[in-house]
Amino acid sequence: MERLPFAATPAAAPYDGLAPLPVVLLLDHIRSAYNAGAFFRTADAAGLERLYLSGITPTPANPALAKTALGAELTMPWEYAPDALVPLRLLRARGFEIAAIETSPRALDLFDWQPRYPLCIVFGNEVDGLAPEVLNACDAQIRLPMLGRKHSLNVATAGGIVVFEILRKYRRLREGAPAL
Repeated sequence: MERLPFAATPAAAPYDGLAPLPVVLLLDHIRSAYNAGAFFRTADAAGLERLYLSGITPTPANPALAKTALGAELTMPWEYAPDALVPLRLLRARGFEIAAIETSPRALDLFDWQPRYPLCIVFGNEVDGLAPEVLNACDAQIRLPMLGRKHSLNVATAGGIVVFEILRKYRRLREGAPAL
């Protein structure tokens, strides 16, 4: 079998100068190491600044996380805090908007929401969501539009959608076009 020569993918000009995106993620009480690893990979792919892990969220010390992170756990900056409110207070003091991804009735549709940068996006437990005190520390609650009957997605899948919608909006903002 003939081997094809390796061809590098050229850098896409619209993304030049965007990294790191002024966005961090806070993963609070994410149960699955595989989901946590997928967040590392997504955060790296989008050029985010950092991941904050809290509660029972697995850290890169967990070998299962590396299985889905595929090396992003080695390149993506991260910090761990037992209590999610600690990094949220620090980020608020640094001027971050803090937005929770939540399915509550008061949540704004992701596609209608205009984020403010720098931005912290908070994802919670796959079953229980975010604790009330964490939700109260957020400036906004954001939901993904759901047209099916289930009304939820895997947390890492939702994270990929949210992160790349934020990247799209940030790019449009940098180009001087309306982000929505």
